[in-house]
Amino acid sequence: MRIGVISDTHGSLDAVARAVSIAGQVDMWLHAGDCIGDSEHLAIIAGVPVYMVAGNCDWPNVTVPEERIVDVAGHRIFLTHGHNYGVRYDTKVLAAVAEEQGADIAVYGHTHIADISLGGSVCVLNPGSAARPRDELRPSFMTAILEPGKKPVPELIRMED
Repeated sequence: MRIGVISDTHGSLDAVARAVSIAGQVDMWLHAGDCIGDSEHLAIIAGVPVYMVAGNCDWPNVTVPEERIVDVAGHRIFLTHGHNYGVRYDTKVLAAVAEEQGADIAVYGHTHIADISLGGSVCVLNPGSAARPRDELRPSFMTAILEPGKKPVPELIRMED
């Protein structure tokens, strides 16, 4: 199974559309927050299931959780924006919470800085920001190949402005 992972689109429907176009065929998308409306647009244009969480810029939003578990392709994914777990400093707390939830993958956003950490019992992924990157000049998102019994194979994709 191939999934798309995106975060921090902040109202840029153009960034969402570019990511969908560049990613090509995926079986589902994860949106790690900031902005819920963008996730709804993503679901419409991608035509596949989209799992979303609310970020710190989405409040007050009572209809979308701040974190969720997604079970797919033999993996358990802990999806959160990350602002409640101190991810600006490190991802140790996030990884520990994900592991407590039985997850082998943690997906977060918030920092606008892409991160792939495959060491340890939890694979930690941050796709960066599709609209307002802080780590490079080019916006980013990820895809990942998920197969039962195998480590995820993520790919960071940088988009042209």
